[in-house]
Order: sequence, then structure tokens, then C-alpha cells
Amino acid sequence: MWNDISDLKDFYDNPLGQVVQRILTDQIQKLWPDLSRLSLLGLGFALPYLSSLRGKSLDIVAGMPLQQGVLHWPNKNFGKVFTYDEGSLPIPDLSFDRVLIVHGLECSENFRQMMREVWRVLEDSGRVIIIVPNRRGLWSRIDNTPFGNGQLYTQRQIDQLLRDLLFMPLRRTQALFFPPSSSRAVLASWSTWENIGARIFYTFSGVLIVEAGKRLYAGTHLLAGKQARKFSKPQSARET
Repeated sequence: MWNDISDLKDFYDNPLGQVVQRILTDQIQKLWPDLSRLSLLGLGFALPYLSSLRGKSLDIVAGMPLQQGVLHWPNKNFGKVFTYDEGSLPIPDLSFDRVLIVHGLECSENFRQMMREVWRVLEDSGRVIIIVPNRRGLWSRIDNTPFGNGQLYTQRQIDQLLRDLLFMPLRRTQALFFPPSSSRAVLASWSTWENIGARIFYTFSGVLIVEAGKRLYAGTHLLAGKQARKFSKPQSARET
């Protein structure tokens, strides 16, 4: 089930959401340190992270699912947002170098078709980052944040899902080790929680972050008919 757009906006407008935005943006930038010559597409509810990356990418566009709702972005006079149905992104093939999916995969009612569309619009050498709730983490057990809703994943499950959908997981990391609390004491100490958690309790992170590339060979089919005969064994001089 999709998160409601008003709930997502309210979450990222409050102090807890702003800390989450800061932490996850930092992780995204570690994986993608230079976007200056690359185009970036955000899907799901990626606006808080796209806002942090504005000016660092050649071009940034946001896609928001119809079932979730939509916000104007980045400002009243200039919009770079489109709405989409999960089974059909209104984008030409091979249009983007990078795709960022946040609050998207876990809420999708047709995630296989959505990821096929991501595969289609992503450049052959492109990369996708997917951020999903960790089934083993504390954040998935509390429903007052967007990470407590939808399908939950383990690292093994998200890796297998990506392979099944013609992607190859390349790099993995985790984040959100601090408790999902708006307490001032907790928010003030988030960096300590993150540093300790990343070293000791990484299995119990709030989210899993996976970077993947396209498996191009997986879509190759054997040629048939006239083309297939090109690969038949040549006749010898005696046979002719």
C-alpha cells in the first residue's frame, strides 16, 4: 500500500525526517560522488533527496506514482515532476544515467513491472540505487514513519529480487541505526548511533541501500530462422 503524499511531506518537514534526509543523502553521495555529467531520475517519493542533489547533476527529474499523489517541485514557476502508472513510465528508452528509488519498491503493487520499466529507461551503463526498509530493523516495527509500511526486505531478498529482474547488485550499505524517535536527545546523538551501528549492528539497520546495474546479457535470445543459420557448421569441400 502506498504512503499518502501528505504523510510523506509531514514526515520530512519534521526534525526526525530532516535527520533521515541528511543521513540517506550522505549515503547516496558516497555511492555517487560525481553526478555533474549525469542525468538523474527519482521515483517513489525521492523529492527530499533530489532537492539535496540539485545543482550537482546535469538534469534531475522526479516521477511520482498516481496512487501516492504528487507535489509540485522544485518551485512554483518551474516544475520537473511527472506522474506515472507502475506499468508504464512516460519516458523514452535509455534516457537516464542514474535512477534513485525511495519509498517506491516496498509500496509498489506491481514492482516487477515497475522494475522492468526502470531497466528500459536506464542507460546500458547506468546505475540504480534502491532504498528499502530492513525487515530486521527497528524502523520496520514502528508505523509512525514511512519505513514502517509496505513490503519489508532482508539483504538476501532484495539481492535476489534484483537478479530476477535483470539487475546485478554491485554495492550495498545500510543506514538508520538510531531509534525512530523525535526525542531531542536521540536526534542530537544520531551521528554516534550511526557510527556505532555501522560497525557493530549493521544487520539491524533501518534501511538497506543497494546500487545495481543492468544485466544486459540476460535479455539475449537465440536467433532463429534465417539468422540462426549463420552459425551452423560450414560444409567441407568434400560435402559440397
